[in-house]
Amino acid sequence: MALAACGGSVGEKPLLTTSQPPQTTASEPSVARPARTQEHLKLIGAYGGVYANPQIEAMVNGLVERLVAVSSQPDREMRVTILNSPAVNAFALPSGDLFVTRGLIALANDESELAAVIAHEISHVTADHARLRQRQAQAAALAKRVSDVVTDPSIKADSRETAELSLATFSQQQELEADEIGVKTLAAAGFDPFAAARFLNSMARFAQLPSLNAASEDGPGFLSSHPSTPARVDHAKRVARSFGAPGLGRTAHNNYLRTLDGTLYGDDPREGFVRGREFAHVELGIAFTVPDNYVLKNTSAAVLATDGAHTAIRFDAVAVPESESLAQYLRSGWVKGLIDDSIRSETVDGLEAAVASALVEGWSFRIGVVRGPRRVYRFIFASSKPAAAYEEAFRSTMNSFRLLSPSQRAAMRPLRIRVIPVRPNESVETLAKRMQGVDEEMKRPLFETLNGLGEDRPLAPGDLVKITTE
Repeated sequence: MALAACGGSVGEKPLLTTSQPPQTTASEPSVARPARTQEHLKLIGAYGGVYANPQIEAMVNGLVERLVAVSSQPDREMRVTILNSPAVNAFALPSGDLFVTRGLIALANDESELAAVIAHEISHVTADHARLRQRQAQAAALAKRVSDVVTDPSIKADSRETAELSLATFSQQQELEADEIGVKTLAAAGFDPFAAARFLNSMARFAQLPSLNAASEDGPGFLSSHPSTPARVDHAKRVARSFGAPGLGRTAHNNYLRTLDGTLYGDDPREGFVRGREFAHVELGIAFTVPDNYVLKNTSAAVLATDGAHTAIRFDAVAVPESESLAQYLRSGWVKGLIDDSIRSETVDGLEAAVASALVEGWSFRIGVVRGPRRVYRFIFASSKPAAAYEEAFRSTMNSFRLLSPSQRAAMRPLRIRVIPVRPNESVETLAKRMQGVDEEMKRPLFETLNGLGEDRPLAPGDLVKITTE
């Protein structure tokens, strides 16, 4: 909310990403299909476009066909889009369009785990949850509107809270229903029904890895639309037990991992890399570094960072005419609460730059802009409790901005998943040390999470495991 106060002006579009417009994946059938809706295209754009990988596409399409065939609507046409995003996410549209991110595919460890996610999303479609959710939302909105005529504050608040709880509970019920239908669909298709609970645990573990989820929202609140993960895991296990004990059904663990070998992991090179405290964009040829206690997160629209306490950072790029000075740009109206006499013209790495301050509703902002080739780069710092360290962090980050040389750009490689066999005498610790592109303290937690390892699943020589390499 604080950073939103310094958002760009109307019509201003961030230009940090160099991604091309979404393209149809190579493996989609050539037969006529319904045109993608605007909602479909917006979702593709918001998640980095379509990820094209023929092997993975063939596997995912095969899973969808197998699951739809045993669903309550076997003749329903559904198609899946693999999104080019490192986020762990999946969702569905009422049209039968299913979406799954490459980040989620990389986190799964066998076909049954990925099938569990797809079965869950298919269940949302076949149970018509979107329409039912919309109807409930309309009822909740009406209840809030009625409460507006009540003069007693306590009655008014109670009326609104009741409407919100009703809506949230309805959505939680939908999620649990989709879990139950999904597990039954999974079993009917011959997959391991316990995979749903297993993968829910993996997602929870991944969400707890701080340096991979920086600048994200806090955990779900009381009115979260999804039930807590422990509740979903317990529910999924209970449904799975109705089909028998663990160990039944298809998993195709090794085949699944071999399909993943070589796939892109983490940031797409067209949207830049986060390596520890450094962000570098190969195609734009720029880089900067945040202070020691900050954690970076790259998104398709901006780079975000936080110190975990009182300060947040946003970095993006916009088009500014060459004829407009950076001081003029800062005064052009896109910064609310601008302190006009705080504007200073500077140079950073030999480039034209300018800095300014702003105050908005108790928040302190430091804004820095640097003119690079073809675009202007913006640093926006926001703090609820500014102090000397805040100014130091802003200055050090601004001064770290630099243009990359051709050799530096050539040396940068994206991360990929590599699948390797465990050799005799290798341990979790030694295998984790082989992970690249990850902070040292995060190597073991990420390795264990990527491979679903725990006390109930030790490693043995010959086992296939995933590591990240450049």
